[in-house]
Amino acid sequence: MSGTCREVVTLQLGHYSNFIGTHWWNVQDAALVYGCDAPAGELQSDVLFREGLTLGAHVTYTPRLIAMDLKGSLQTLRKEGSLYEGTENENTTFTWEGQIMTHKESPPTKNAFLQQLDSLDAGGLLAEPDFTGLHCSVSSAGAGVAMETVNSRLERMQKSYWLEGSVRVWSDFLRIHLHPRTVSVINQYNHDGESERLEVFGQGEALLKGPVLEDLEDRLHFFVEECDYLQGFQVLCDLADGFSGLGSKVTELLQDSYGGRGILTWGVAPVSHPETSSIKDLYHMMNCALGTLQMANHSSFFCPLTLRGGLMRRPPPPTAFPLLNCDPMLWYHSSSVLALALDCMTASYRLRQNSAPMWQLSDALAVSGRKVVSAYGSVPFPMMHGGCLPDALDAFSDGLPWRPISACPELGDGRCFGQSVTLRGLDGQSLVSPLLPGTEPPSSLHSERSGEDVLAAYVRLHYPSTPLGASKVTPPFPKIFSPALSPQGFLQNQNQTAADYTSSQPVVGLPVLTSLQSSPAVGLQLSELQKACAALNLRRVAPSFFSHGPEPAEISESMEQLRRLAHCYRLDLRRSSSDEDDEDD
Repeated sequence: MSGTCREVVTLQLGHYSNFIGTHWWNVQDAALVYGCDAPAGELQSDVLFREGLTLGAHVTYTPRLIAMDLKGSLQTLRKEGSLYEGTENENTTFTWEGQIMTHKESPPTKNAFLQQLDSLDAGGLLAEPDFTGLHCSVSSAGAGVAMETVNSRLERMQKSYWLEGSVRVWSDFLRIHLHPRTVSVINQYNHDGESERLEVFGQGEALLKGPVLEDLEDRLHFFVEECDYLQGFQVLCDLADGFSGLGSKVTELLQDSYGGRGILTWGVAPVSHPETSSIKDLYHMMNCALGTLQMANHSSFFCPLTLRGGLMRRPPPPTAFPLLNCDPMLWYHSSSVLALALDCMTASYRLRQNSAPMWQLSDALAVSGRKVVSAYGSVPFPMMHGGCLPDALDAFSDGLPWRPISACPELGDGRCFGQSVTLRGLDGQSLVSPLLPGTEPPSSLHSERSGEDVLAAYVRLHYPSTPLGASKVTPPFPKIFSPALSPQGFLQNQNQTAADYTSSQPVVGLPVLTSLQSSPAVGLQLSELQKACAALNLRRVAPSFFSHGPEPAEISESMEQLRRLAHCYRLDLRRSSSDEDDEDD
């Protein structure tokens, strides 16, 4: 089915998931090649986006997305969007003969980015059909565009504001239009405040029934029924709060209703939560444990995504990347890093040619019941401008180029059950060594003939017995970062001074290297989490955790299942249970 669009429906469950999703969709939108003479990109946008028509018969291009969040989480964003005004409930009228008292609340104030975005929209630049017709700023060949695009105007705008102090919710930096069926608000719980908070697993489980279930099913049917070749669902779900329970029920619904389709679930967690406490830290750990188990049971595979050093109550320091000026405590920053990694890890099933569908990726990783995988990333991948890929990889002879983004440290011992490695953003760079005829290659990597072969050979050096998934080298369009990087995201000449870096142009592209792994390290992480949760006396320290379910006996059974899941990652499964217990001690 090369070239055939295999559609994907995305679900974002929770506020941090929507933070990551907003960066993700901004990246996808910036890379759209639509309505121009520029060559099509290597990624097929129709996998994620859908076409529609406004009442004025203008073509729209919106994400095939369901985003769920709590009451008060949208701020200035209209739930129904603005592309299809009047398409729903336009004939609904109410009559009342009694007195009417109107109370008006001042609308939330838009930050500088949204105000300037409105000015573009008011001029027709972001409204259809111009909105789609101008998205041609990025191509697989990296070619420039003669006309000024939406992206170029937004890039000029970006220099005039600093969003770190004004981003309160994810819609504060959303640059695209959403379909009216995308945003679903759960009014039973508040986003802010001290009361009616969605804090524990059982609350989320109990939500998916009645009106919330009916609303979700209606939205799913709308997006799914218009797909010709639905390959599956990608689910981003907050792991540390009550959305963990909701995500468990949502993935179970997807499994029951759309059996045979891929369900790739990413459980996301910020480094820190506002207004945290010791009891909330306990809730977070329990939610992570229960959500990991249940969502893994109902998904093709489950992968935690976080810059936290671990999922325990007191984790190690957060993951840091040397070429990022990133505050991991700031949701706006940490979510952008995870979005860039996610964009790279999911590229294989979004390629225009020679794509590896979801089921192929999950079959390669989730073997023998090992449905939890870990993720690692190099954001950005450090490569000198004008250098070659073998030289960049050889620089890591004493270690690996990536760092954990799943709270699961790399063991570094070469043991791995399965792995999928993806490198993007080296467009225009040399992927192979430019050796002259008769020249002895400095390493085995320098003798490879393609970028994919170089990457595969490097992985085999460090994981000699590991099956390797398809490695792709494709161009991205991410943002940010260290002033030591060129506009294309490559390391600048070492002879440049700090002043040269400061005056350089902003980064508009970035090479990213990611690795998805099924390895014994995952088992150690799951075992550590299971032991910490099983040791808690929840009846004594957190009786409110049971107020909405599950029952204590159900939690005990879940902990036993989590222990057995961790056991699946042992290299020698023939050992007796007593040997296992001795090693755990």
